[in-house]
Amino acid sequence: MGAGDPLESLIVTPTEPPPCAYEFPQPSPGMGDAVAFGADLKPGTLLAAYRSGLFPMPKGRKRGITWWSPDPRGVLVPCSLKVSRSLRQSLNKYEIRVNTAFAEVITACGDPSRDGAWINQEIRDAYVALHELGWAHSIEAWRGDELAGGLYGVAIGGLFAGESMFHRQRDASKVALVGLVGLLSDEYAAQRLIDVQWQTPHLATLGVIEMERSAYLDLLPRVLALPLPTALVGP
Repeated sequence: MGAGDPLESLIVTPTEPPPCAYEFPQPSPGMGDAVAFGADLKPGTLLAAYRSGLFPMPKGRKRGITWWSPDPRGVLVPCSLKVSRSLRQSLNKYEIRVNTAFAEVITACGDPSRDGAWINQEIRDAYVALHELGWAHSIEAWRGDELAGGLYGVAIGGLFAGESMFHRQRDASKVALVGLVGLLSDEYAAQRLIDVQWQTPHLATLGVIEMERSAYLDLLPRVLALPLPTALVGP
């Protein structure tokens, strides 16, 4: 089965949680990537943050929650994904599944032995709760009975906010990204956006570009207003 065709998919129709009790700031020119501190990680708070163009990530040993809005922002338009010849050859080695092992995916992404590991227990619990409400999803690359790699993120309308990815076998995380693009490839694909937070040289080879923060925030309402991809809509 190809990477764009989910073998198994466990989708829950998104349920809107109680609203956020906080008001997030509007990032202004000259403001750094870290734009707010504090609040909580309740589902309503997380969704309000993504809808405002922010996301949480611990900052070093600082206590509390840091909210980020990078400038520039790393983004990928699904139809702009670049698939190399070697990656194309890897696609047939894996099967893509959706939401069958969310907790295992986020745990693997948070492996403390990884360079730059930042996913702590608080983050893990928060996104598992968001997953149970139908907002957070894992895209998984399986090889037989082994979870070889994957990614997780939050889907709101036409936005897929990618949080982290991991691999245990060669190209498995990239195959999961190809699988995600397959899920987003419908009549709205050219208008959908995969937010990867920051561009890296590795992500640039896959088609990720940088967008000024102001442009990202201007575009965001139109992206959020799009319908969820059919593949991520529950029964």
